[in-house]
Amino acid sequence: MHPRHDTVAGLWRAAEDRDWSTYADFFAPDVVCDMRQTRERVRGREDWVRFNSEYPGDWHVTVQRVVADDDGAVSWVEVRIGEHVETGVSFFRFDDHGRVSSIVDFWPEPYEPPAGREHLVERY
Repeated sequence: MHPRHDTVAGLWRAAEDRDWSTYADFFAPDVVCDMRQTRERVRGREDWVRFNSEYPGDWHVTVQRVVADDDGAVSWVEVRIGEHVETGVSFFRFDDHGRVSSIVDFWPEPYEPPAGREHLVERY
């Protein structure tokens, strides 16, 4: 397993465990997170940890997949708040010390497909 895989899996585990001290250790002091759907940016480890620790609701994260190589890592997670489930895809970059230095988050919303391709697809 690539060390960056272990880093991403570990940070999600720490988030699920609400172990914010361990969670913070995975990030560079100057980490930047961009959330594309909301056009929000969080700068710095302290604010990033607070952003997650203060996120509203009793949320729980399940990692579906992590892919990592020398250039970075990507995770696919499902976050459950009550009965509501959201899918998140995060792209990670790392500093020279192996800490996450940047994140680009995508939280896509489901939508109805355009008409005209029903003969090609199966809906689930």
